[in-house]
Order: sequence, then structure tokens, then C-alpha cells
Amino acid sequence: METLEIAILSIYGLALLLIFVYSLMQMSLVVKYRKAHKERLKTDTLELDVNDPDKVPCVTVQLPLYNELYVVERLIDQVSGFDYPHEKLEIQVLDDSTDESVEITETKVKEAAAKGIDIKVIRRKDRVGFKAGALEYGMERAKGEFIAIFDADFVPQKDFLLKTIPYFANKEIGVVQTKWGHINKDYSLLTKLQAFGLDAHFSVEQLGRNAGGHFINFNGTAGVWRKQCIIDAGGWEHDTITEDLDLSYRAQLKGWKFKFVENVVTPAELPVVMSALKNQQFRWTKGGAENFVKMRSRIVHSKQTSFKDKLHGIFHLFNSAIFLCVFTTAFLSIPILFIKESSPEFDLAFNISSLFLICTAMLMTFYWVSYQNPEKNLFKRIMKFSREFILFLSTSMGMSLHNSVAVMEGYLGKKTSFIRTPKFNIVENSDKWKGNKYLVSNLSIVTVMEGLLSLYFLGGIISAFS
Repeated sequence: METLEIAILSIYGLALLLIFVYSLMQMSLVVKYRKAHKERLKTDTLELDVNDPDKVPCVTVQLPLYNELYVVERLIDQVSGFDYPHEKLEIQVLDDSTDESVEITETKVKEAAAKGIDIKVIRRKDRVGFKAGALEYGMERAKGEFIAIFDADFVPQKDFLLKTIPYFANKEIGVVQTKWGHINKDYSLLTKLQAFGLDAHFSVEQLGRNAGGHFINFNGTAGVWRKQCIIDAGGWEHDTITEDLDLSYRAQLKGWKFKFVENVVTPAELPVVMSALKNQQFRWTKGGAENFVKMRSRIVHSKQTSFKDKLHGIFHLFNSAIFLCVFTTAFLSIPILFIKESSPEFDLAFNISSLFLICTAMLMTFYWVSYQNPEKNLFKRIMKFSREFILFLSTSMGMSLHNSVAVMEGYLGKKTSFIRTPKFNIVENSDKWKGNKYLVSNLSIVTVMEGLLSLYFLGGIISAFS
């Protein structure tokens, strides 16, 4: 019995230690972010002079689509309205759709083309490689020196290209990534919590890593690539389900620099139902794990990468594993409760483990520095932040089993199809999502296990009080 107790304590302690190290790495990004934030907001205000033809490069905008019935018109209208010389702008609608959105897309493209815009629908015979395959297929036919990419749920501003292209004056820059905004942040508690987490990623993590000269990632959309950078890095590959993260690391290992522009915000629609969010989280989490397996050796053996950058790169790709640690500590917390009660010889270990409460303080700091709330009263702002932080952590813990399965599939090399996130065209609070044809109702084994775990944790709470 004592051997089992030691095993449980050891696994629990290891998970706590990894969470602690993760928290330390996040805090290092907070320090870098704080140093860079004010200065970056002052200096990141470049804008292209369209009156000088020699300074206006040809740009291709790629819109990868797959059955986007509810948002395709909005997307094409927005991109067609870019403030950019039409003779230097090409729009590729990379449409792999198989439903009635095909006709809607064709109609919108014809309307835009009638206005003198160089826009065309590009279709493939099959969906080999999913989004990565579509982007590669389009790039082979692209006219532009630079390629901007937008997913279907994004609503880029008219001056997007004017504010991003100037950074490519630096010939070492291969990618310019902008910050994601949220057009439906206040739709529900679920969208507010998503915005809470994404704001921290796009401020503290992206700017912190960029300011420190570490690896960062193109986020799959709302950014611009130098075409030569994609080619030099080996093109789009589809052996992982996060092709954006994969290409980002291959490009930076080749020596290309990335630029994150915090004050250029590209609005997007957040998933409004839990099933859509879980699909998105599964893809991001599993893709991160797949890229850790694929890239770890390349990073470690890269001769042109410093030890500090290697360390940050490895932990960046290892981030997905934090869900495994969270799930492990949560699941073992109940047997730990009984071990603490019945085995006083482990009191020292429990006293030491209490020090790991500092992880919560570090994570609170991490999210606080990016917290966006117009409340001027500091006390009220702190109270609102505390509420959202607790709910955000609770939601993250609630999804830890789901995301842990994704991580394990990524590490073990289990291949799955690219599962798209359903789009809804939800902008106003009065908009409805029920009836969306892309929502699929199914009761997976993971969902059943989540239900059983809720009973398990309820029993743990009752046991703690008793």
C-alpha cells in the first residue's frame, strides 16, 4: 500500500513541477511583454504609401473555404473592399466546398470581379492535405510577392494590407502576424472566456516571444507571408493538423524573422457553442503535440539557434502537455486527500507541495497584464477579472480530459482528419445559432467520461468536507 501511495505522490509531484516550470516560462514572457508593450505601440504605426507605385508590391489574398454557408459572403465583401491598388491585388478563393455554399461563393466572386477586382475561385479535384493542401495549391498559382491569409470567420479591416506590408521592407522578415479581435466577445459567457484566454496569447505570449527574439507562430490567419519564405521553408505540409505552427518553425529554423504587430487588430468570430469550441481546442492541442514530436530534434540540433531560444521553443511546443498535467493533478487530488489524512509520515511532502500555490499567482499575473476591461474603478476591475479568471480556469480544467486525449493522440502519432470549426455569423447578441446545419450532435466516449468524472469530483468535494 505504501508503494502505491509513493507512486501517486510521485506522479502528482511531477505534474505540479511541470505546471510550476510552465508558470515560470509564462512569467518570463510577462517581463518581456511589459518591457516591449509601450514602445511597440508607439513604433508599430507604419502605413504604406500607395501613391508611390515602386513601394506597392503585388499581394495575393488567400481565402481557404470549406462549406462556409453562413460567412462566405461577409468575408468576400470585406476583402474585396481592401484599400489597396486593384492592379497590385489578387484574391484567391480556395474553395473545397461540397454544399450549396458553392453557388453563393460563385455569385459573390462574380460581383466582385465586375468591379474590376482580380478575384477567382480555385477548386481542387480532391481535398488532399485539407487547408494546407489548398494553401499550397493556391500558392503555386499566386501572382503576389506576399500572401495574406484569412479564415472564413475573420473580418479584416480595409487598411489591413496598408498596415502590414511596410514591415517587409526588412528583407529578413518572412511573416507579419496581427492580433485577433472579437466581433462577438459579449455574446455569452463562453465567448467572454475565450476572449479572456486569446487576449493573453496575442498580447503576452506573441509579443513577449517576439520581443525576446524567440520562436513565435503564425496563427493560421490574419497574417501575411513572404512567398519566398514559404518556398524556402519547404512549403505547406500536412503531416500535422496545425500546418501554420509547423511552417512557422521550419521557416524560423531557416533563419527567417517573424514580426508580431500588436496594434493591428483583425476581428474574428468566436465559437458560440461548446461543441464547436471543443473541435477547435482539440485541433490546436493535438497539432501542438504533433509539432513537438516533429520539431523537437530539429530545434535541439539547430546550430544557429541559441540555447535560450531552443529552451523557449521546446516549451512553446510542449505547452499542450499542460492539459495532461492539469488533468493528472485534478484526478489524483482525491486519493491525495485520503493519503494526507491517513499517512502523517508524508506531511513534509505536503507542506512542500503547498508552495506550488504560487503557480496560481503567476498565472493570475500573466492574464492580468493583458486583461481588457473598460471599467475605470480599479476595485471593480479587479473583481471582474477575478471572476473571469476563476471561470476561465474552471472551464480549462473541465476541458482537460478532452484536451489530454488530443495531446496523447498527437504524441502517439494517431492520425485524424482535419475537423473544421463550424462558423455561425453571430455578431449581435440577438443572433441565433440554433439550426446551423454544420453542428453535429453525437455523444462521444470522452463526453461520457467527462460526465462520470463530474460525479467523481463531486464525491471528492463531499469527502473533503466530511
